[in-house]
Amino acid sequence: MNGDAGLWCDRLVRGLGQHEFDVYALSRGRRQEDEGRLEPPPHVSRVRTAPLWTAEEDGVAYGRRARRRFAERYGELAQVLCAGPSGRAATGPDGPDAVPGLMADRFGSALYGLAELARDEGGLVGALRSDTAVRALERACRAPGAHTAVRGARVSDLLDIATHLERALRPLSLDWYGDDGLGAADLCHATAAGPAALSGLLAGHFSDVPLLVTEYGARLRAHYLAAGPEAATPAVRTLLAALHGRLAAEVYGRAAIITPGNAHTRRWQERCGADRARIRTVHPGMEAARFTEVGEAPDRADPHTLVWVGRVEPAKDLVSLLHAFAEVRKEEPKARLRVVGAPAGPEGAAYLGHCKALAAQLFPDEAEGVHAVGDNPVCFEEIGGPEAPTLADAYASGTVVVLSSVVEGFPVGLAEAMFCGRATVSTDVGAVVEVIGGTGLVVPPRNPRALAEACVALLRDPERRERLGAAARARALELFTVEQNVAAFRGIYLEIVSHCPVRRVVLDESGEPLPFAVPAEAHVPGRWTGPTAQVAGRRGPGRVPGATAGTTPVRATPLKAPEGAR
Repeated sequence: MNGDAGLWCDRLVRGLGQHEFDVYALSRGRRQEDEGRLEPPPHVSRVRTAPLWTAEEDGVAYGRRARRRFAERYGELAQVLCAGPSGRAATGPDGPDAVPGLMADRFGSALYGLAELARDEGGLVGALRSDTAVRALERACRAPGAHTAVRGARVSDLLDIATHLERALRPLSLDWYGDDGLGAADLCHATAAGPAALSGLLAGHFSDVPLLVTEYGARLRAHYLAAGPEAATPAVRTLLAALHGRLAAEVYGRAAIITPGNAHTRRWQERCGADRARIRTVHPGMEAARFTEVGEAPDRADPHTLVWVGRVEPAKDLVSLLHAFAEVRKEEPKARLRVVGAPAGPEGAAYLGHCKALAAQLFPDEAEGVHAVGDNPVCFEEIGGPEAPTLADAYASGTVVVLSSVVEGFPVGLAEAMFCGRATVSTDVGAVVEVIGGTGLVVPPRNPRALAEACVALLRDPERRERLGAAARARALELFTVEQNVAAFRGIYLEIVSHCPVRRVVLDESGEPLPFAVPAEAHVPGRWTGPTAQVAGRRGPGRVPGATAGTTPVRATPLKAPEGAR
């Protein structure tokens, strides 16, 4: 796996060695698949991968009855997505919500109807790409009561929408409907409330498997941020917003427990329909050991250096940071700024080039004499270079770590700086205030002057820096370690399974049913011994249902979000 979600999922699976896992990894691009995969631990019984970015024709030919079923279900789905404000469920924190129950039921009916068709016929890929799908979208857009933004949808818009819908609904066509697939799990754990959670919805619909949803950033919010005016036409944006909003509401409504990583994500989930009683905030788990040496030696830092670490992209607002640093240099001429990070895709590479050009303009190379070589107070580098061979070395090089973002979910880099015992200056976005908890300075985003004043205040006060850094490290060790994250999910897994009835029929050696063969205490960690039993149609003799011998009998299926591939 790759990405923040992939790292968290890998640490969680490895930390819960008493459970048996099936991993379903969905990818959204070739780059993610080409970056390789991690070797799973022994208690991962299988890893199944599926791309959401490409799919071949499944070769499934529908008969007349199947085509009629598809037209009815897909047409109903299109009508729900195209419905105007008078009949549309909320698609975001501020969306209208006139008749949420009716529209949610219609969306769920259409979704599960398509899933049943995919199960019975062997897939939906061809049908979702067919003229029937496009015509159904056109009728829904032209119907009375349709949203104003979709009434004028052009043919190109309809084709674009059909393509997006096929991609989002592609998990419905995957081969996991059998008893040896999702139905064999005791628990499905989805890492986002988007298309990755569709498999969890199917497991619950067909096999009553409970669903756990974890989000460290609201998937719906990420969609809104990505779907700007330049990304698509108003009709396409409106329908995709409706799709992702209704899907998130369906996932939140069906989940047994929802675990946001911070209060910012929790607020999004609640406004999108999540029941507050079923929400448990679980902070991400991070490896603290690699920052221990730096955290225990705060005197390694250069007292005049500011450090920024992260992915280089416009949302990080390095332009404001550079302008702020120009103000810092007026007050502290010895100050230096290190920008450590790699560009995020082509857009990030272009943004990095722009920032380098701006830095060269704002800070001409400085030389001590006529014949000396100039030196720029701003340097750009990546992890692995001679000055910053590791992430810990990057944080160790400066006395203050700066975060200048205008958009953030959970600020991973900020938490890493806290593990390193560094004082921080951050913009008030996302979960920043919740993470630092008073152990750093916070300023408004897009305000270079305020950012500069906070940096100067810490550069001039070493005792304050040391005090804030020590408090930040103590807070990070208490809240953001892998150990606390794994312990929280261990308890949540057992809580969910303890409330679910035993759905398997256990047989003895002669094939007769054995009532009460799986005791309630079987869900408690430990080794259980007893008469040899056989699970009908399941996992073979001598095995507690859904368990590996000597482990907690909970077979969990984490459903990897499209942020990474396995």
